[in-house]
Amino acid sequence: MAKVSAAPLRAAPGGSADVERFRLRRLIEEFADEGEVQTVDDPIDLVDVASYLDGNPKAVWFRKAGPEKAELVGNVMGSRRRMARAFGVSVSELLPETLKRLASPIAPVEVSSAEAPVHQIVWRGDEADFTKLPVHFQHGEDGGPYISASIDVTRSIDGARRNVGYRRMMLRGRREAGIDMIAPSDLRALYAEYVKRKERMPMAFVVGSHPADGVAATAMSPVADEIALMGGLRGAPVPLVRCATIDAMVPADAELILEGYLDERGWVESEGPFGEYVGYYGMMKTNPVFHLTAIAMRRDALFQTATIGGRTLAYTDTAQLCALRTEAAAWASIMTAVREPVAAYATPSCGGMHNFRLSLRQRYPGEVRNAIAAVFGSNADIKHVFVVDDDIDVFDDAQMDWALATRFQADRDLIVQSGFRAVPLDPSLAGGRTGAKAGFDLTFPFGWNRTTDFRVPEPPKLEKRRNQTVRQALEEGPQSFRELMEATGSRDGRDVVVALDEVRRDAGLERTPEGRYRLAAAKTA
Repeated sequence: MAKVSAAPLRAAPGGSADVERFRLRRLIEEFADEGEVQTVDDPIDLVDVASYLDGNPKAVWFRKAGPEKAELVGNVMGSRRRMARAFGVSVSELLPETLKRLASPIAPVEVSSAEAPVHQIVWRGDEADFTKLPVHFQHGEDGGPYISASIDVTRSIDGARRNVGYRRMMLRGRREAGIDMIAPSDLRALYAEYVKRKERMPMAFVVGSHPADGVAATAMSPVADEIALMGGLRGAPVPLVRCATIDAMVPADAELILEGYLDERGWVESEGPFGEYVGYYGMMKTNPVFHLTAIAMRRDALFQTATIGGRTLAYTDTAQLCALRTEAAAWASIMTAVREPVAAYATPSCGGMHNFRLSLRQRYPGEVRNAIAAVFGSNADIKHVFVVDDDIDVFDDAQMDWALATRFQADRDLIVQSGFRAVPLDPSLAGGRTGAKAGFDLTFPFGWNRTTDFRVPEPPKLEKRRNQTVRQALEEGPQSFRELMEATGSRDGRDVVVALDEVRRDAGLERTPEGRYRLAAAKTA
């Protein structure tokens, strides 16, 4: 993937940039027109927001949330269909399209504060107050209200790298929030350099953004400027504006920006608990503190919240984002191991990471094992790999179950290995730092003949009538029952049964090992 530095930006061509095309509100309005949004017009207390979102297959748009009657939207990315719609493709095309765009980063452009809709309102100093925003209590045992649809924008201490990520924020007061930075990440490494020098790290959070930006924030990519990755995923340069109170640049078309810094103390304050993306509560953590210095927003800002955790992970923002990231990361490794992968799917119902499905066309013996080994060693941190032939739809649970039931023998097709890097939030690890992985070969043996072996029944499809009797057709050679219907032009079949019975009595009738009808050998000799 091409390197893109965080060098000074070029101005938008012609002195202007499109700051509405990738606006969240615009996309939500389109989703609503397509029946993908539940609109709540009545006033609602913030504590009740989560109950509308939990397990909801639709996005939810609250018109009057909290005493301020703010506009709030949640679960925007909580279905693969909406994710694909945001990219302008079908569900089956989402991964290929994402891979194509990830390979083509587009450098951002700079716009002035006057051109930036997100600078229509700017609160600084004491005016900047988290509690002015409709931040809601998401899960019953959380440590406090969380801002969850928050894309962080930071840079390395030498300014050579600009990083984006997706990170939650637990309110600690009007101008302080704890952020989650326990797991290994680019941001963790960048922040460690600031802590080492005892310097504050400038940081901005984008709240209210297009799903393409969310995919960029969760992608595993080597580009130096991950805003360029965001541009590649949009298919257009991201218009950036300089922050009002910190040395940073942020998307000018966002709904809302939180400016501030991480203090120099490092991992010092308690954060959590929080309902995590794997569907369970995580433990209390020690994390850095974010200090708010400004809030910038559109006049009609649409605040966004992300769904995380619970019993219906498939309908959460985090699971869908994680699934697409997992697929992209695994696919990069698979392409080094086999010749013809067909489709991949990380199931969101597992949180989007642990269970991974792959279909391929086997061109050489051993390719299934190659694919499983490649996924095991990828940075996707997948636990279970299910590989099927290309006649199985990896998005169809029923077809996957059928493949597992009819093409898998545990003593032959199960691959188990241990000692791999693991995600600490997985409760099955019981505190361990490494874990096991399993591969399931759900394919038929290499070289099986699909035209004769293990044929799949399908409804009959009759070709053109041959204007023959059953006897005339059989005199030409063995015929299947369908071929006899075609020969006679039958659209019923019972008439063929009667004709076959007459042939049986008059000339004798036999069946081949494949089930075809033929005239008896003794009578035709």
